[in-house]
Amino acid sequence: MSAGEIVIGPGNPLSPGATALLQAHHALMQSLFPAESNHYLGAEALTAPDIRFLLATRGDTALGCGALAIREGYGEVKSMFVSPQARGTGLAARLLAEIERLARAEGLPALMLETGDTLDAAQRLYLRAGFTYCEAFGPYTPDPRSRYMEKRLAP
Repeated sequence: MSAGEIVIGPGNPLSPGATALLQAHHALMQSLFPAESNHYLGAEALTAPDIRFLLATRGDTALGCGALAIREGYGEVKSMFVSPQARGTGLAARLLAEIERLARAEGLPALMLETGDTLDAAQRLYLRAGFTYCEAFGPYTPDPRSRYMEKRLAP
């Protein structure tokens, strides 16, 4: 990776860099899980008023993304993805911390997420960040290919 600071901030999911990251994320999920176990949001859906989309960039290069979906009584972590060249740099943890900061600023009492059963690195990231396993929530139904996690946020 080239030198320079990685900046995380609000992003446009329809921008070329964000779109490329989301397409890579979707392709990976489609290669790993059956359609009924994929719960990602498309770029258009990530522009909704209840979504806070974050983009991590170095210069003009998009390296990662993540989103906070504001739901009734909780926030949901969506679209977490870091490009292969930025993996192992701590970027995913930084994105997750910024999503948590946004959730706290919104006054949400909890963060929830769904991830794949074989996404071990993602599950380790969430566990290190204080998430614990929970039952299916919101629109989700029990799925053996999914893991559901939550983190209670102190007021």
